[in-house]
Amino acid sequence: MARAGRDRGTGVEEDKAARAAQRGELTDQDQGHGQSVGVPAAGQHEDVSYSPTGGPGIRHWQEASITEPGLEDRGNVFFAAVEMTRMPMILTDPNLPDNPVVFANRAFEDLTGYRQEEIVGRNCRFLQGPQTDREKVAELRDAVAEHRPISVELLNYKRDGTPFWNGVFVAPVFGADDKLLYFFASQLDVTRRHTAEQSFRQAQKMESIGQLTAGLAHDFNNLLQVISGSLELLRNKLQDDRLARYVDRAGEAAERGAKLTRQLLAFARKTRLEPRVSDVNRLVHEFMDMLDSTAGSRVEMQVNLRRRLPPVLVDVAHLELALLNVVINARDAMPAGGTVTISTSIVALEENGLPGGPYVVISVSDDGEGMPAHVRERATEPFFTTKGTGKGTGLGLAMVQGFVQQSRGKLEIDSEAGQGTIIRMFFPAAAEDVEAVPPRPAPERRLPQEPRGGAETIMVVEDSEDVLTLAREHLEALGYRVIAARNADEALELLERPENVGIDLLFSDILMPGSMNGLTLAQRVREQRPDVAVLLTTGYNEDLVAEGPSTSNWDVLGKPYRRSALEDRVRWALNRRAGKPQSLRDQGGGPKHEG
Repeated sequence: MARAGRDRGTGVEEDKAARAAQRGELTDQDQGHGQSVGVPAAGQHEDVSYSPTGGPGIRHWQEASITEPGLEDRGNVFFAAVEMTRMPMILTDPNLPDNPVVFANRAFEDLTGYRQEEIVGRNCRFLQGPQTDREKVAELRDAVAEHRPISVELLNYKRDGTPFWNGVFVAPVFGADDKLLYFFASQLDVTRRHTAEQSFRQAQKMESIGQLTAGLAHDFNNLLQVISGSLELLRNKLQDDRLARYVDRAGEAAERGAKLTRQLLAFARKTRLEPRVSDVNRLVHEFMDMLDSTAGSRVEMQVNLRRRLPPVLVDVAHLELALLNVVINARDAMPAGGTVTISTSIVALEENGLPGGPYVVISVSDDGEGMPAHVRERATEPFFTTKGTGKGTGLGLAMVQGFVQQSRGKLEIDSEAGQGTIIRMFFPAAAEDVEAVPPRPAPERRLPQEPRGGAETIMVVEDSEDVLTLAREHLEALGYRVIAARNADEALELLERPENVGIDLLFSDILMPGSMNGLTLAQRVREQRPDVAVLLTTGYNEDLVAEGPSTSNWDVLGKPYRRSALEDRVRWALNRRAGKPQSLRDQGGGPKHEG
């Protein structure tokens, strides 16, 4: 048989050999003590497949010619070395029908789980499975047909069905008369490297999506603020019930848009958390009624809480929302009903991307449909969902993962098709001396006769003309005097004017163009006029998140906000400044970042 791979570019190969000989380097053919001749790889398979040598292959042969064919003599040291090596190796015979395996060493048995009698006599395709790349298989088949070496990586399957990434190097072995005798193939399990690379690529993709999401959130929430605020103003002026219903539907759609933005910000880890030292068992117990009603009558809720868990530093509202999302997913995975079990435990983790030490684990398990591997890998991607149209946004687990990671923990998903799912949320146990952010005071219902606004003056700082106009209309309708500024520099200039000495409240956006943002402006105002109350608003601000607990003392109203929320938060800030009892109508309990 002609050696197609060797006959190509002969002149080039001879020139390379001459230059190598002059330098005293490798020749194109290395002698094997008269018994064999080989062609070195010379780096030709670099970056094609994983190299066990840690670098490009130079001296190892990519093609060989032997003078003593046959596998009968197995008493020499070289055969013993092949059986002792941990590198899986096989030989196939292309002169027999279907190119079967005629020799496999012990390491190949260890790699695949098959025994000799199950390997010899079969074509190597028995290792392939449903997810094996057919294009790579075709490349391998073409190389074998052309009698040339090839290096590929394939997803193969062990005897028990376990998939593994196989780094395969295949090379031809010829006889002295140029007849093709065998194909030699070495194997290497490169699953760990593939998994690490896939995790890295996934992390990069998620980070890019998160940055894009967070970057759009500010402008998007400003648009929603204008839409929802204008709808509120319009609703209050309508007398026609039919038209009012249209406005109400538009308002509900705007609220759904705001909810989607909040979920995306949670995924992007750009939500401002207010963590406090909490007993996870108590939180789960208090939230069980809500979880039970959400799961529905077909789902049986079970609880298995470990006693004497250490406390964790966590945002309670976001933890409850994360639990709710996971339970909803579990319910939807069991359309005919089933059991959902919520359990808590404590584990000690070694340092591996997260600080080592004790972690409190909240597990939610179900006996539903489970997820195949390709679904499990994408389960936390935003907008990825297997639910029908209109039944899910694909943001539930994305939000949960973002919240858990922002809480310095991690999320694990253990699921197989037909075997149910276990979601585990790991939170670091709180240090004994940690100081939690104190919870906001509980709301008191506002008496109907309480005035909405007094003679107070509010400075509104907002770079969006539409949002500024809307806030001004709301506040003036509530009875306040309003001074408007379009950035922090203009606001400080207005504060210096004698006619503005009586400003009672600064209401400022955080993210603004100019020399300073809203946080810096608030600090400057506090330094110059300690008696001025401060209320900030934002649709998104990364600096607010990055500064963490140090920013928790600021009162922040998330965009888009309703007029009633603005009314309550302004009144709360003014009353706190004056030392008056604070009353809120907001169901959220007190001032908090609602974005």
